[in-house]
Amino acid sequence: MSRLKFSLRIAGRYLFSKKSHNAINVISGISSAGVAVGTIALVVVLSIFNGFELLFSDLFSAFDPDLQISLKQGKQFSIDTPEFEAVKKSEGIAVFTEVVEENALLRYKEKQMPVLVKGVSDDFKQMTRIDSIMFDGEFMLYDGAFERSVVGAGIAATLGLSAYAIDPLYIYAPKRTSKINLLRPDQSFNQSGTFISGIFSVQQNEYDNQYVLVSLDLAQALFEYQANEVSAVELRLLPFADTQKVKNDLQKLLGDEFSVKDRYEQQEAYFKIMQVEKWITYLILSFILLIASFNIIGSLSMLIIDKKEDIITLRNLGADQKLIRQIFLLEGWMISAVGAVVGIIIGTILSFLQEKIGFIKLGPGFIVENYPVVIQFSDILLVFFTVLVMGFFAAWYPVRYIRSDYK
Repeated sequence: MSRLKFSLRIAGRYLFSKKSHNAINVISGISSAGVAVGTIALVVVLSIFNGFELLFSDLFSAFDPDLQISLKQGKQFSIDTPEFEAVKKSEGIAVFTEVVEENALLRYKEKQMPVLVKGVSDDFKQMTRIDSIMFDGEFMLYDGAFERSVVGAGIAATLGLSAYAIDPLYIYAPKRTSKINLLRPDQSFNQSGTFISGIFSVQQNEYDNQYVLVSLDLAQALFEYQANEVSAVELRLLPFADTQKVKNDLQKLLGDEFSVKDRYEQQEAYFKIMQVEKWITYLILSFILLIASFNIIGSLSMLIIDKKEDIITLRNLGADQKLIRQIFLLEGWMISAVGAVVGIIIGTILSFLQEKIGFIKLGPGFIVENYPVVIQFSDILLVFFTVLVMGFFAAWYPVRYIRSDYK
C-alpha cells in the first residue's frame, strides 16, 4: 500500500468514524458547514452576475449589430469602393446597413436637449430586434410623405414626447462646410423637422437618453454627407456564421484603416466594469470563506491532541514525521473538501431553481421580475479550487506543529 493511499485511509477513518470525544465531531461538522455556507454564497453570487451579464447582453443585442465597421481615425468614409462591395458579398453576411451618427440639438416646443442622431438605411429593422424594445408606437422612419423619427424613452420623458405627437420634432446640426455667421448664428445650423412614430427602451441610459433614429437620407442631408458617405457600417450575420472568423476575414479585407468590432467590443467598457464587479465580489466572498476556514485550524488542533496515542503507535510501527503530518493534513483538507462538495451541490440546486422557478424577486420597476441566474461550469471549478487551496493552508498551520518527540 502506497504512503498516500495509507494516509488517505487513516484520514478518512478519523473524519467519518466516531471519535473518542463527541465535541471534536461537532467542531469538525461546524467547520465543514462553515465552508459549505461560504461555497454556496460564492456559487450563487457568481451565477447571478452571469445572469445579469447575459441579460444586458440580450438587451444590447436588440439595438447593437453583430459586427460594426468604422474608421480608426476620422469620422466619415465612402462605401463606394471595391472593398465594401466585397464586404456585401462576404460569406456569413445577412444584412448590410449604412449608418450616419452625429451629435445634434433636439427641440420640441419650448424644450431642448443634445442628442445623438443615428441615421439608418431601410434594412435596420432586419439588422436588429428593434421591434422587441419598442415602448410606444412603431418603428417607422418615413411614411411616404413625412420624415419620421424614433426616440429613446429617456429623451421622450425629458421633452414630453409621445408616439404620433402632432407637433414636429426639430433637429439642429452645425454646418460643416460653411463658416459661422456671427450676425445670424441661427444661419450656421442645418435644420430638419420630423414627426415621432415611436419610442424605444433598451433600459440603458446610454441608449434611452441619447439616441434618435432617423432615415439615412435625412441624416446625410442634415450633416452634409455625400450620398455614398457614412460614419459606420453595421452587419448582421447568418445564424450559424462564425462571428470571429467573419470578423477576422473582414479586418483582413479592409486593412488597418478600419476597425471591425463584435458586440462585446462595442460595449467593451460596460462589460469590463461588470467583470471587475464580479471578481471584486469573488475576492470579498473568498475572504469571508477564508475566515470560515479558520475553524479547521481549531478542529484539527483538537484532533491532533485527541490522537496523541495514535501518533505514538504509528511512530512505534515505523511511521516517520512526514507520514504523520500527511495524515492530518489530508484530514483537514477532507473537511474543507466535504464542505466544498456539499456547498457546490446546494448552491447549484438553488441557482437552478432560481433560473427555472424564480423564487427570489427583484420587485417592481426592474427590467425583469426575477433575479437572472446562469450557472457556468468554469465558475464551479474556480470555487472548488479556491476552497481546496484555502483548506490546504488552514490545515497546514496546525499540522506543522505536530511534535516529533511523541514516544
